[in-house]
Amino acid sequence: MMTYAIIAVLLFLAITFIQSGYDKVMDWKGNVGWLKGHFAETFLKNMVPLAVFIILALEVVAGALSLIGVIELLVSGETDFAFYAACLSAVTFLFLLLGQRAAKDYDGARTIVIYFIPVVLLLSWL
Repeated sequence: MMTYAIIAVLLFLAITFIQSGYDKVMDWKGNVGWLKGHFAETFLKNMVPLAVFIILALEVVAGALSLIGVIELLVSGETDFAFYAACLSAVTFLFLLLGQRAAKDYDGARTIVIYFIPVVLLLSWL
């Protein structure tokens, strides 16, 4: 049944994004410091704190929408919030991919693609 697959991907996204957001909040200085070096030779070099904040906001909202999507699906069978979560997750991963490509971190970019695949599947199921 497709519902189980949708729930599995939504839970995957919730765990991924909420943990990542939590990590950014709990170690803001460490994350920003590391990323300043990572993006030192890119167009993002002077925008790292802002970029991290934007990604943090996207991750927290995408994670929350994913959890709400699971609840909505279980309670009513509707998938509105699952769709919103999938769309925002896709945007978030595309921003992350852009950053990795700009930094010429091709292994990191490949990892983002691995995370992006379930989102594309989720979008096709919804």
